[in-house]
Amino acid sequence: MNVAEKLVEILLEEGIHDVFGIPGEQIMPLYKALSQSDINHVLTRHEQAAAHAADAYTRSSGKIGVCISTASPGALNFTMAVATAFKDNVPILILTGDNELKYRGTDFFQTTPQFEIFQNITRASYNPLNGTEAVFNLRAAIYELKNNPKGPIHINLAKDILLSDEFQDFDLCYLCEDDLSNILKAQELISSAERPLFLLGAGAISQRDKIEETAGKYGIPVTTTFHAKGIISEKDDLNLGFAGIRAKPRSRYAFENADCIIALGIKASERTLPIIPDNLIHVNINKDVLVGDYPIHGKVEDFLREISFHKVDWLADILEIDNSVEIEGLDDDLAPQAAIKRILDKYEDNIVAAGAGSHTTWATLLKKSIRPGQFLFPGAMAPMGYGLPAAIGAGIATGEKIILINGDGDFQMNLQELATLKANDLDVLVFIINNSEFGIIRQWQEQFYDMEPYQIKLDNPDFVKLASSYSIDAVRVDNLSDLEYVLEKDLTGPIVVEVVCRSENIPLPK
Repeated sequence: MNVAEKLVEILLEEGIHDVFGIPGEQIMPLYKALSQSDINHVLTRHEQAAAHAADAYTRSSGKIGVCISTASPGALNFTMAVATAFKDNVPILILTGDNELKYRGTDFFQTTPQFEIFQNITRASYNPLNGTEAVFNLRAAIYELKNNPKGPIHINLAKDILLSDEFQDFDLCYLCEDDLSNILKAQELISSAERPLFLLGAGAISQRDKIEETAGKYGIPVTTTFHAKGIISEKDDLNLGFAGIRAKPRSRYAFENADCIIALGIKASERTLPIIPDNLIHVNINKDVLVGDYPIHGKVEDFLREISFHKVDWLADILEIDNSVEIEGLDDDLAPQAAIKRILDKYEDNIVAAGAGSHTTWATLLKKSIRPGQFLFPGAMAPMGYGLPAAIGAGIATGEKIILINGDGDFQMNLQELATLKANDLDVLVFIINNSEFGIIRQWQEQFYDMEPYQIKLDNPDFVKLASSYSIDAVRVDNLSDLEYVLEKDLTGPIVVEVVCRSENIPLPK
């Protein structure tokens, strides 16, 4: 057995059955081992798409997403998608091939400092120098991804190491270092609070049942970050919606009037916490993101086990606030928000994927999630091209019908993944919201730079013919009546629905 075969054996031992990638010269030993295993390899058409698919695989299912590439041309194509996972703290595993060890630091063909590059966009980047280190690095990476999931982990694998049959394997036994020293101070604040508020991030998803029970039993309202959307059903009165720049009136009122804010598993970004309040208790396994006067470095489950809560009675006051936010144009022909609302109304319980652009803003405002991982989009990095590979990753992970809402510009960043969609025969419904422009860029140009639209118009292909060229059924609609007619049908993917829309400004955060 060589190192490549051992690494594949470890993946299977750890319950990893799906990986995304593209083979190449330097990673070929690993691909030979994969070809002789029971792991399902999903061949994407671009490495960026492989990493985005692995990202959505994790977000939608909680399982470890894995992406694999060869050396520099492949590995560097990963970087945008890996940075997206890094900014959103998505725990995926990145395996890259590399030239033989003797070529590191040289100008040899396809050699670049891959390890150093990935250090900047991962929670850990390993560069093993022998077979034993490679095996240890993989075991350590999977342990961290399962037990201390702060974000992506990268392992750079030289071809000669993969081919080596010299290695040792051993069990891991180490603990995460926690600091719960502020528990007593936090307990004092919670015990004296009459208006406590939960602020939940993606790091709290694993404890959703405990949090829902606690919030319901003690009457503690909940707000969330973008990526904790649905951690408690958004149809439940306890869930006030987003905190921060997209907060609705109830959430904004609760945040401004709470005397204790219990932030669990959040990264305190400017979108969620533009101002750090004095009464913030912040719990996170990543000590580097902790803020406020009550930082607690540890797992959310450990915090909840140590803390006691008491019954409070301020939810009724919050619910008296009119929480409606008017969104104009929901019944207008050719308005993108009108089309998106009808799509979401039809598929309200399905996983929805989106990319970056005005379509994502409309979907964020209109989508109500009843569970976490039900709305997938690239929040903190927001690259275009996420949507289609994300829908593929979620489809592989869950086996469910996936709804993709994509803008025309966004879709074309990774449109080649229609081939991957077809090859895997996934039940993905692709809705392309086609307004023939980069809409948000136009809005910025007009409203903030007092300029005429410049370089934002798109001369798009015929999306129906494009889909057909990949042997995917497709249809075009240009009015709400025809869209509603299509939505009445029992659609099964893969299918592409082009929705021709007009230009429309998104409502900007207040």
